[in-house]
Amino acid sequence: MFDLFRNNMKVLMALLMLLIIPSFVFFGIEGYTRFREAAEPVARVGGERITRPEWDAAHRREVERLSALMPNIDRAVLESDESRRATLERLITERVLARAAADMRLVATDRRVADELLRDPTIASLRKPDGTLDVQRYQDLLRAQGLTAEQFEAGVRAELARRSVTQVVADSAFLPRASVELATRAFFEQREVAQAMFRPADHVARIQVSDADVRAYYDANREAFRTPEQAVIEYVVLDPQAVAARVTVSEQELREYYEKNVADVARNEQRRAAHILLQLDPNASAEEKARVRAEAEKLLAEVRAQPDRFAEVAKARSQDPGSAARGGDLDWFGRGAMVKAFEDAVFALKKGEISGVVETEFGLHIIRLLDVRQPEPEPFEKARGRLEEELRRQLAQRRFAEEAERFSNLVYEQPEGLAPVAQALGLTVRQATLERTGPVGAEADAVLREPAVLRAVFNEEALASKRNSAAIELGGSRLAAVRVLEHRRSEVQPFEAVAAQAKARLVQEKAREAALAAAREALERWRQQPPADSALRTPVVVSRQDARGLAPAVVRHALSTRLEGDAPAWTLVDLGAEGAAVLRVRRGPEREAPDAARQRNERRELARLWGEGEAKAYLTALRERYKVEVLVK
Repeated sequence: MFDLFRNNMKVLMALLMLLIIPSFVFFGIEGYTRFREAAEPVARVGGERITRPEWDAAHRREVERLSALMPNIDRAVLESDESRRATLERLITERVLARAAADMRLVATDRRVADELLRDPTIASLRKPDGTLDVQRYQDLLRAQGLTAEQFEAGVRAELARRSVTQVVADSAFLPRASVELATRAFFEQREVAQAMFRPADHVARIQVSDADVRAYYDANREAFRTPEQAVIEYVVLDPQAVAARVTVSEQELREYYEKNVADVARNEQRRAAHILLQLDPNASAEEKARVRAEAEKLLAEVRAQPDRFAEVAKARSQDPGSAARGGDLDWFGRGAMVKAFEDAVFALKKGEISGVVETEFGLHIIRLLDVRQPEPEPFEKARGRLEEELRRQLAQRRFAEEAERFSNLVYEQPEGLAPVAQALGLTVRQATLERTGPVGAEADAVLREPAVLRAVFNEEALASKRNSAAIELGGSRLAAVRVLEHRRSEVQPFEAVAAQAKARLVQEKAREAALAAAREALERWRQQPPADSALRTPVVVSRQDARGLAPAVVRHALSTRLEGDAPAWTLVDLGAEGAAVLRVRRGPEREAPDAARQRNERRELARLWGEGEAKAYLTALRERYKVEVLVK
């Protein structure tokens, strides 16, 4: 019997494959489809669902993007409810605009896609000396992100189509001159404000409350005296710095690293260049751009014919106030010090050569390379400390993946405490007290503000079992594990424990009411009979650009108060816990008439803002047209 199986093994394997593979494919695809259909929808756009996994994935991408742009940002901010809601709103907007673009048959041309790609500094840096794109490096860059060129360009094309939906509306905005003048006059308006403050602190001494009053206040506001839920925890963190602390660097490794870096010293090459700049506004008309470029070409021909006159021409014609007086000399600089187009032009020149006309956001440049210098390599003994630190950091990065796997296994295999993982990996077990909103104490470790850590602590299983959490992945190549030591439930404190606190709150509330009543009484009296100037603070002239030290609420109120002719207006501002302020508001001096250039800039900026407003209004209408539903709170 067994010989039959052994002698016909290949035939049996083929039969099994024929039976298993179709079943796997059929049920696998069906199972995946059912999973997608069962995924929790968080929003709908025209009947099309946005699921929670899609939302989570989009938010992860957004968090990683912002973390890369702003390495020092607190990730708790990026993981907040407000941040997650903003991501969902962006997803909804993308779906709405995609539907609108498809209905309008808006498509981005190949030329427009190419132009958009080259606006990306990273992609633009992949150009060859002749100006063409290095396709191989471009594909390698995308492959590192798990994308093909076709996928990436399809995404760019779709984004351009979506952008076109509202861009047409924004670009068509028009403001009449009268509207511009009215808006700028209101925006730059100045007003003279004199105020009198009525503070609760001035009334506290006169407030009398009985024990019965305090008890009644406590009974009416019991929830205000509830202690927050807390968890006392222990935790450990594994990061590249912790791994680096246990990395040793041998003398041979250090010398090899030194030799490799010395051989690559050319990257520190510095160059000295001079330039002639003709300023050109990026938003200038085509005629203006053509005029300035023609002038630049004429200057280029002049200095190429007589290179020794470059400094003389720069002094006379360059519009760079920082270098013109020095003959355009920009002194020594290395890579990364100048804008990309300028830097590429300088490092493509040989000593003494003059570039063609180079365009940047500052205008048109004609560049001459004055000199090149190669820094002397730093002696080994002098560089030793710095290089050892660099090498240790690099080795730690490579070893981190291995250590991370050990970390994850140890916290899972020995769940009764974090001491074993700390001992095995040379980490420190720390303790802290957490509330659901974050750690207690301003000096707490930033890791404890991570939403993922708070979620790992404040779940029923972790609070009840008091066992190690699983390894928690954080940004910046960090892992953490936590264990609850003590759980303190939220509870209303008894009256006896908070009687003094309740009395202080009640007195403060009554003092605030007294201050507000005094302000209202003064307002009515001063409207009838203005007080002596000594009753008010020295008047100051405020505007939306300069609050002159007044509270923002006071400035907003003063600038929105209606004035009749030249007569002053009297008004009151409720400042909450700070009390109240009574204001005397007068017209301030008229704004000086701006010059023609500033008027043009203001008109352009107002048109841009108006266009943005119309685009937002149009997007709101599209959301209604496509029946947007947000299904989460």
